[in-house]
Amino acid sequence: MTNRRQVLELMSAAAAATALPRALRAFPAREKIPRFGVQLYTVRAEMAKSVESTLEAVAKAGYAEVEFAGYFDRQPAALRAQLDALRLTAPSTHVGIEVLEGDWAAQVAVAKVLGHKYLIVPSVNRSKLTAAADWKALAGRFNVLGKKAAAEGLRVGYHNNNFEFPPLEGGARPFDILLGETDPALVDFEMDLYWISFAGFEPLAYFAKHPGRFKCVHVKDGGPRPQFEMRDVGAGTMDWKAIFARHKQAGIEHYFVEHDQPKDAMASIQASAQYLKQLEF
Repeated sequence: MTNRRQVLELMSAAAAATALPRALRAFPAREKIPRFGVQLYTVRAEMAKSVESTLEAVAKAGYAEVEFAGYFDRQPAALRAQLDALRLTAPSTHVGIEVLEGDWAAQVAVAKVLGHKYLIVPSVNRSKLTAAADWKALAGRFNVLGKKAAAEGLRVGYHNNNFEFPPLEGGARPFDILLGETDPALVDFEMDLYWISFAGFEPLAYFAKHPGRFKCVHVKDGGPRPQFEMRDVGAGTMDWKAIFARHKQAGIEHYFVEHDQPKDAMASIQASAQYLKQLEF
């Protein structure tokens, strides 16, 4: 026979069991970056010595993806074979806009062999871009390339530096012009999280204003201001948890570690990988 006290205990247990899922929903599960990559410009000196051993070291450090910045005279098929053997993918590459415009068919062929989806322009000759009209014309060129890329199942994008943020005469900022004048259906952006911060702007503000535009990001850290010297990821002052918590709003699909001038490139990518492996946000 069940007495009154036992009935009350059973009712309390049932109520607690019902409340538990609600309590868990109040504290959503933490996220981690599922896969992260490295921009091979970071290890360019090592790539110049041996592409093969460098890619092996990259995979051993824990990277699942690479972003190329040149192919060091290797044939695409041979590179793809090594990537496959190391279980690396290469969703993106850096290539100049003039190269894309002048050698489109060849760039598409390489991209398809290596499995690239994104053809990212890493920089432009700013000496020829002095007025808002120049940047609008540049945006038009990206739209043309973006339409050609879409026909091939590819995407074209632009990687920011810091020179796209100071205002031009009239007050417009080049980065804002590019975002406003390019067609989101055709042109993506690779946000360099260090350089936009170096320029004094908040990545989160751009995520909110231009949701879904930033399919790739460059992940690099900066020390205390005002110097804000470039550092390995996790060794600086960037708020990675706040930034990556907004990955869905930004549209981020690929995270590429980069360090422009590392003292020891291999040690740098290893340290950054170790940090990202344990990061929760």
